[in-house]
Amino acid sequence: MTFLWQWLGDPANWVGPDGIWVRIGEHLVYSAITLVLAAALAIPLGLWVGHTGKARRLVVNVANGARALPTLGLLFLAVLVAGPLLPGDLAFAVPAILVLVILAIPPILAGAYAGVEAVDRQAVDAARGMGMVGHQVLLNVELPCALPLMLGGLRSAALQVIATATLAASVSLGGLGRFLIDGQAYRDYGQMAGGAVLVAALAMVVDVVFVGFQRLVVSPGLTSSVVTRRGLREHLSTN
Repeated sequence: MTFLWQWLGDPANWVGPDGIWVRIGEHLVYSAITLVLAAALAIPLGLWVGHTGKARRLVVNVANGARALPTLGLLFLAVLVAGPLLPGDLAFAVPAILVLVILAIPPILAGAYAGVEAVDRQAVDAARGMGMVGHQVLLNVELPCALPLMLGGLRSAALQVIATATLAASVSLGGLGRFLIDGQAYRDYGQMAGGAVLVAALAMVVDVVFVGFQRLVVSPGLTSSVVTRRGLREHLSTN
């Protein structure tokens, strides 16, 4: 593995328009855009499904089916279909991000509706007994209690997107995947190994950030699967 450390230790590989820092930034930008779009679509739908119980079987089946989609084939298909309709670099960026969004939706969706479904029904009944209507129960009781599973879904989606975004380099997009594609083209095994290590390291860093964020925003009392009526009243009295 000497070639790996030689490549990572070369300062020239860290600077410039094709340097490691630039590629990491590109990878994070693509991943962040993907997560924001996927969350904007999946979280409201998941909350609605979990709160109302409607269309649950349909949503679950569609989400599970999306997990089985062949990523690379879908990526090339999206570029071939949508690419000619878009100008310049957007011909590659938009289809690639669209595919990543499709792949990121299932875990976020599952976390949202599973989180709401896991809320103790006694807590929901207590909220209704205090005069809350549907949307108030969702926003003040079910949503806060569902945060651990919702963030778990986002965390899972983030790791999946960071790993899958590497394939976007195969359709001329940037990011850390460029090191794998270019390294293979030039038989530069140090570059290939370095790209793989950087992707794994970036995923680990993002995972640690999500764990820290979850500990920061989720109340310790919500780490338990049981929400008592007393805890509910305390939560409502402080908000």
